[in-house]
Amino acid sequence: MPAAILRRLSPAASQRVPPRLLPPTLARGVSDSTEPLTVETSIPFTSHVVDPPSREVTTTPRELAAAFRDMALMRRAEIAADSLYKAKLIRGFCHLYDGQEAVAVGMEAAITRRDAIITAYRDHCLYLARGGGLVAAFAELMGRVDGCSRGKGGSMHFYKKDANFYGGHGIVGAQVPLGCGLAFAQRYRKEGTVTFDLYGDGAANQGQLFEALNMAALWKLPVILVCENNHYGMGTAEWKASKSPAYYKRGDYVPGLKVDGMDFLAVKQACKFAKEHVLENGPIILEMDTYRYHGHSMSDPGSTYRTRDEIAGIRQERDPIERVRKLLLTHDLATAQELKDMEKEIRKEVDTAIAKAKESPMPDTSELFKNVYVNDCGLESFGVDRKVVRTVLP
Repeated sequence: MPAAILRRLSPAASQRVPPRLLPPTLARGVSDSTEPLTVETSIPFTSHVVDPPSREVTTTPRELAAAFRDMALMRRAEIAADSLYKAKLIRGFCHLYDGQEAVAVGMEAAITRRDAIITAYRDHCLYLARGGGLVAAFAELMGRVDGCSRGKGGSMHFYKKDANFYGGHGIVGAQVPLGCGLAFAQRYRKEGTVTFDLYGDGAANQGQLFEALNMAALWKLPVILVCENNHYGMGTAEWKASKSPAYYKRGDYVPGLKVDGMDFLAVKQACKFAKEHVLENGPIILEMDTYRYHGHSMSDPGSTYRTRDEIAGIRQERDPIERVRKLLLTHDLATAQELKDMEKEIRKEVDTAIAKAKESPMPDTSELFKNVYVNDCGLESFGVDRKVVRTVLP
């Protein structure tokens, strides 16, 4: 990655920088300064039917330190989820996000919690970015009552209504029209907010995406369609599945922007630009050029359709956490030891959260039909032999 360019900004510019809350702990000595800096993104934005934003991104030492911690926490949580799955404490489907953390953290840095986010099944880190707790995340993964969806959703169905996070969805592409519906409500209520509607390159050929985009464009809905292009739809490379893998151009009449999705600051700049655009003009597509280190899901080793050298090369050249680490070190905002101390604290925080999540009980069988059917339906639940009644819907 080319060396980033930093310089101090004027006091007037400082007033335009929205404050970002620090994580609960930073290693001693890591810069807590809010004095503004500007950083040039590693590569330019590529645009379709719209002028791209500037490569110069306003940030602060405090924001960079927070971004490092947020992404390191997500990375550690996903690695822990891998171990819990292999120990059979997480069952069913589990899709990990490690490698793509800059999309979640960069997007959050550009918006507010009043804006809505809806995504597919790779949702753990987006939930954490929205302010979700580690205990609630791990409890949900393990199907416990203290989970963010009361243990009923599992890996693919995280949810946090008070932060306008409308969850992960297991049906490929189904969340796209739902997100456009959220944007319709925002415009109807004149809230001045937007919806970030995330999907993967594997869903980019879904017909419902184009149907929803057509309506969103007709009604000028404040929706940003974010294609998290990690280059593999399950085990199929994008060039085998898409005649035109330039997903930012797929909207035709809808503007698009291709973004380095492994660069936290590039994502932040693109999302800030997109929010301003859609409030005035209607939808835009952001293609986040990113990469997942794990396979599609825990049942996929991720090494049969790509080489280990490919994965190692991305880790070495484009890893989002290492890029921010390099910025912090190069500009004397932290030392290597201080960042290692931060990572040690993160490891302890994750381990503590897992221990607490394990103490949470499984849902009672009486919960089986709650939040599914209305009361007084007279439904009964039987065992596998259909002889013993297990529960009756109240």
